[in-house]
Amino acid sequence: MNYFKIYEEYLTTIKNYSNNTVVSYLKDLKDLDDFLIREELAKNVLEAQRPRLARYYLSYLEEEGYSKKSIARKISSVRTFYNYMLQEKLVETNIFEQIEIPKIPKRLPKVITENEIGYLFDAIDQTTLLGYRNYLILDLLFSCGLRASELINIEIKDIQILRKQILIHGKGKKDRFVPIHNKLITEIKHYLTEIRPKLISKSEIKTNILLLNYKGEPLTTKGLQVILNKILSDANETYHISPHMIRHTFATTMLNHGADLRVVQELLGHEHLKSTQIYTEVSNQILKQKYDKMHPRMMKNEKNR
Repeated sequence: MNYFKIYEEYLTTIKNYSNNTVVSYLKDLKDLDDFLIREELAKNVLEAQRPRLARYYLSYLEEEGYSKKSIARKISSVRTFYNYMLQEKLVETNIFEQIEIPKIPKRLPKVITENEIGYLFDAIDQTTLLGYRNYLILDLLFSCGLRASELINIEIKDIQILRKQILIHGKGKKDRFVPIHNKLITEIKHYLTEIRPKLISKSEIKTNILLLNYKGEPLTTKGLQVILNKILSDANETYHISPHMIRHTFATTMLNHGADLRVVQELLGHEHLKSTQIYTEVSNQILKQKYDKMHPRMMKNEKNR
């Protein structure tokens, strides 16, 4: 029985996980399978019926120096596998059911300030083809809170100018509509009429993808990071920035300006509100910093020190 294939089909068709997630889950399963066979604890993962084998595996991961985050992911992956095998009556028990996943210290998302975002926009030369495209890319990331994969997969037909929105093909094959402001609409119109035709003329490939590279071909996630690095360099900034950091900045900016948490959840395409709530802590920290800096009583205390 090819249980790897069965599990892959489950992750792909039923769970709708992305290709990268599926590959990661299958690797976690193979690591467990290899461990059980190597240590002669079981013939394979389906033959592992004793809960103590799960404890052995957890101890092995800890001794090998895996981080808490990696261990938590691996345990979660194989637990999902056994739950599905149990559902399909291919195993009698989930040996990982009682295993506690290590608690991972909560890391707050890295964000940049609104002023820093402003400096990045100001550093872009919009008079060139690639400069204008780069400006549009930064505005789409910051104004819509998009993931890198969502941005590069936007097709021309996804843009609904009259309705002032874009159809975003999100994580787990979940689509959502994201509103766009008037300035962004103007930028998109100019890009479609003046910039994109000149870019696509450089390639024999005909594509409906919105954003193109300098060769006139669809932009990649790697190319997107190169563009952000250039924007940073032109702005004489030395910190690192990624599409996801701009997404974090979008979320905290919305909350700082009074947006409802559930609105931000919908805009980001989060399935669970818990995923969005972490931004409230970042927002609260920023508000506290502003309070400490701007409140007259705080300012008076600073002067008296």
